[in-house]
Amino acid sequence: MVSKDLIIDVGVSEVSLALLEDKQLTELNKEKRNVKFSVGDIYLGKVKKIMPGLNAAFVNVGYERDAFLHYLDLGAQFRTQHKYYTTAVQRQGRVSPLHKIKSEDDIDKDGKIADVLSVGQTVIVQITKEPISTKGPRLASEISLAGRNLVLMPFSDKVSISSKIESTEEKNRLKTLVQSIKPKNYGVIVRTVAEGKKVAVLDAELKELVKRWESAFAGIKKETKTPKLFIGEMNRTSTILRDLLNVTFNSIHVNDAALAEEIRNYIREIAPEKEKIVKLYSGTIPIFDHFGINKQIKALFGKTVSFKHGAYLIIEHTEALHVIDVNSGNRARSGNDQEANALEVNMEAAGEIARQLRLRDMGGIIVVDFIDMQSSENKQLLFDKMKEVMSNDRTKHNILPLSKFGLMQITRQRVRPEMNIITDEKCPACQGTGQIRPAILFDDQLESALSMIVDKIKTRKLILNVHPFVAAYLKKGLMPVYRKWNLKFRILLKVQAVESYHMLEYHFYDRFGNEIDLA
Repeated sequence: MVSKDLIIDVGVSEVSLALLEDKQLTELNKEKRNVKFSVGDIYLGKVKKIMPGLNAAFVNVGYERDAFLHYLDLGAQFRTQHKYYTTAVQRQGRVSPLHKIKSEDDIDKDGKIADVLSVGQTVIVQITKEPISTKGPRLASEISLAGRNLVLMPFSDKVSISSKIESTEEKNRLKTLVQSIKPKNYGVIVRTVAEGKKVAVLDAELKELVKRWESAFAGIKKETKTPKLFIGEMNRTSTILRDLLNVTFNSIHVNDAALAEEIRNYIREIAPEKEKIVKLYSGTIPIFDHFGINKQIKALFGKTVSFKHGAYLIIEHTEALHVIDVNSGNRARSGNDQEANALEVNMEAAGEIARQLRLRDMGGIIVVDFIDMQSSENKQLLFDKMKEVMSNDRTKHNILPLSKFGLMQITRQRVRPEMNIITDEKCPACQGTGQIRPAILFDDQLESALSMIVDKIKTRKLILNVHPFVAAYLKKGLMPVYRKWNLKFRILLKVQAVESYHMLEYHFYDRFGNEIDLA
């Protein structure tokens, strides 16, 4: 039975989903966090500029342009919210449930932004308006989490009923019901679809929304530097997940606590016994590096794709169609004639081609130039093999038998824009100039950065992520370089190799996995 694993990487700009079959990458989906999907996303933003004249602030949430936050959109309980966040950070996520904390006084309705915010401050904000033209997104710190029947509003105590519910009796029933089940310090808006719903349904959804909010704070010790997506709307990936989660998985690994909980909730509904396959990844090495996905991406998305025993594919794209050429390379099996070798290479190529079509989501007309074979029986075997390996492709497709020229035509419906990843890299050492700093000075550069961190941040436990070659150099010998640094600075430095880094790339992290800004 094929082992299937789903790896989900939640980043600031995109959500990437990788499907592995027997540890081999077979599908890759990268969903950009497009502005049309951004409303409702909750970020940890960093205040970049205070504008007293506008009584507003500009906040960096990861967009090209800073987002706009007006004083009136802070919410009356902004101080309570910020206190709750800072407490969670200080206690590394071990924070009391929201209903147990004491609320601060409301901020002054006619107050000034400078009295509440300061440059460099981290704030919890929610996108309320998409970026338009040259303007960045509009933000609010008065957070709301939407469910099917209810909208949860942390740091509030109001219960509001949708004005579209006409029955006064039903409005009173819903208001009384929600007031009796909602925790303290949470406000609730009852949506129109909640009309007629039983208390058990609303109570279950309310608990789910509260858990979603509080679980984000429980994982706050793992948050990297701001800006950072705090709680994302799952709708940008829900369609893909819905398709992928229909199959039987061995494991689902995700690096975002809120999304992990949403997936668990979804699996509870469709297959409760499979809930434990969802695992939250909290390592300091990027999740795609940890599972070897980035390495596979580099190997699989180039013009030339190697498969078994030296054989390879050449994949070309034109305006009208895609062309795949099968080459035997230096492969030669003693004792086998040319026909047998051609059949063996072609049969293995068929499996790799099916994988590439799914991986890149190649659509339209695909023409495959297999190695020439004379036997009609072998041609039929190859045709049958191609149909077999394409049977797992959920996308509608059609395969034609080999032509007399050894060409196979495949038509495949396009599901989304073709996945096109450039695997060639700009020279990291010279940045295209042809000149580099002396490599012998690179360890001095690292030591200088380390010295600055120790002096300014006063931390003793550090993690250094570098290219595998650099990691090997720092660890070599009986008295490695990194141990000399440990003794010199009286620190505990851990060196980790990250395959996706270029040769001279490096990043320092504290013991909680937060990247240290060297700027």
